Amino acid sequence: MTNTTTTDLTRPLWRRLIALIYDLVAVLAIVMVVGLLCQLATHGQLITTTGQVHIAWWYRPLQALVVAAYFVVSWLRGGQTLGMRPWRIRVTATNGAPPSPRQALVRAIVAALPLLLLLLAPMFGLRVALWAVAAGWATWFATALFDSRRRAIHDLAAGTEIRRIG
Repeated sequence: MTNTTTTDLTRPLWRRLIALIYDLVAVLAIVMVVGLLCQLATHGQLITTTGQVHIAWWYRPLQALVVAAYFVVSWLRGGQTLGMRPWRIRVTATNGAPPSPRQALVRAIVAALPLLLLLLAPMFGLRVALWAVAAGWATWFATALFDSRRRAIHDLAAGTEIRRIG
């Protein structure tokens, strides 16, 4: 007999996607706070518009690092982000143990890879680049529809899975 905690929780992909929407709100708040702190630290010179918009070279990597830290730290401290808590799902290693720091980091990096498609924006425009990112993430999660343990690409790469708790 299969463990219902392992299989029932991963069956509905919609739980993961709704949890991501919740996390999007948290990420937006984090990005806004970091942006405010950076604007204060640079005395309003973080983003300048003298003829053309110029953003400090270190700002985007800082934002990426802070957002990645939100996910990695959340997964390491209880296996859940803020968005995962109401849906009672948790990231674990495939053996049910908490994810290791390496697994959490690999999971975050691989999950973020479709964001590289934003580099298409100067060539094809922002709309095309955003659709490319959406298609990339759809592909990442589509594997969960076919994998017997409902793992997305980032779960397969990191050796993790999503489990329902309770």
